[in-house]
Amino acid sequence: MTMRLPDARAHLLTNATADRYRRTLMDGVERVAARIATTERPFTGITPDRLAAEVGAVDLDRPLGDPLAALDELENVYLRDAVYFHHPRYLAHLNCPVVIPAVLGEAVLSAVNSSMDTWDQSAGGTLIERRLVDWTAARIGFGPAADGVFTSGGSQSNLHALLLAREEALAAVALPRAEVLPRLRILASAAGHFSVQKSAKLLGLAPDAVVTVGVDADRRMRPGALHRELVRCRERGQIVMAVVATAGTTDFGSIDPLPAIAEQCAAAGAWLHVDAAYGCGLLVSPTRRHLLAGIERADSVTVDYHKSFFQPVSSSALVVRDRQALRHATYHADYLNPARMAEQRIPNQVDKSLQTTRRFDALKLWMTLRIMGADAIGALFDDVVDRAAAAWDMLAEDPRFEVVTRSSLSTVVFRYLPTGPGRVHADAVNLHAREALAASGAAVVAATKVDGRHFLKFTLLNPETTVEDIAVVLELVARHAGHYIDRVTTPMLACNAR
Repeated sequence: MTMRLPDARAHLLTNATADRYRRTLMDGVERVAARIATTERPFTGITPDRLAAEVGAVDLDRPLGDPLAALDELENVYLRDAVYFHHPRYLAHLNCPVVIPAVLGEAVLSAVNSSMDTWDQSAGGTLIERRLVDWTAARIGFGPAADGVFTSGGSQSNLHALLLAREEALAAVALPRAEVLPRLRILASAAGHFSVQKSAKLLGLAPDAVVTVGVDADRRMRPGALHRELVRCRERGQIVMAVVATAGTTDFGSIDPLPAIAEQCAAAGAWLHVDAAYGCGLLVSPTRRHLLAGIERADSVTVDYHKSFFQPVSSSALVVRDRQALRHATYHADYLNPARMAEQRIPNQVDKSLQTTRRFDALKLWMTLRIMGADAIGALFDDVVDRAAAAWDMLAEDPRFEVVTRSSLSTVVFRYLPTGPGRVHADAVNLHAREALAASGAAVVAATKVDGRHFLKFTLLNPETTVEDIAVVLELVARHAGHYIDRVTTPMLACNAR
């Protein structure tokens, strides 16, 4: 006979435990609110080894039984050392502080626990998600034939789009599938996201299926280079199944020239996918929507609300100009979504999705739009873009730093540039400065490579970050860099003095 703990059912969220749910959640909310209210730096600087020891010491087979005791333990294994994106000196990756209406939506969707695969599991949720897809499609500029589905993030959205593009390309060629697959090619910017290469591998394409297209000094895809690659593919008997343009590259925030790319895709009969995971915030910008001109000519678009719409992870979507393309992701299971349901016009979202069980992430965006409104979201995004422009100006005027191309969005790529004997150590200096800064916990910045050299990067997604915050972080970078230069050049100078 299976043993059952006497209080196990007391932990289920049911009509009988609603009061316990309320009290427990309030304890958690109070704990997080207190932590956020008193957090003075974005990170504690704890090392992986030290934190791993604390997490590893927890005996998961000996439950604490009490929510308050579990929250106390959580302070030590998570909350104390979490990286807090809400802090104005977190300037690293594409992680945003979240808006409170979205967190409200998160609490609701987690408790109700709708699964978005079929109508009979998520009646209202299905219609809300579909309404938000239609809203996003209209913002993009797509017509009434558009459709889409929420996803876990930009990488999944890109994979989904390229799956549709692959199937459309295969359907257009009257040859065996095995013969066509090795000939398929994807043309993508050299500054584009790595998920394109990863998707090609997952889709069973050739190892050299992704053809890199050159970029200009602003890290935007060069239309002339795209034209040459389209011609070269045609001459080699290769089939361009998709061109991936980017509206907001991860490193540089660059936006490819979408109108010119769309013209070439139309002439070549190639699927145009626009990865706007980062730049989708421009869809609601009161001042910068024009930067996405041409996106309405895409066949598919990736949007990440959990980047520039200030939503909690995860909240993303793939939107397509023609809903018929989504049929390539459709499979019917008798126990879930039999074909007769489609004939009866029952709206099952699993018919469009790569996922089956899926969270009702759309509710977060719904609550945000209903409480704040789109213009307010756009104004927040405009704030961070403005702040990045100010940071670029600051760096351009500071002789201690070298700054790369001015972003259309909110990234700034730069590096500390030593003078004299220290210059040969520039790569090591910048790597050290970033690591030392993170270890101090005073700020967090990102790192990348530009033309083979190590650079630092600000990714600004917090409207609360001020110019003064940026100035302080730059001084900290310079200080850590200076300490490293002193350490490596002092012995060298002493040796030369002998």
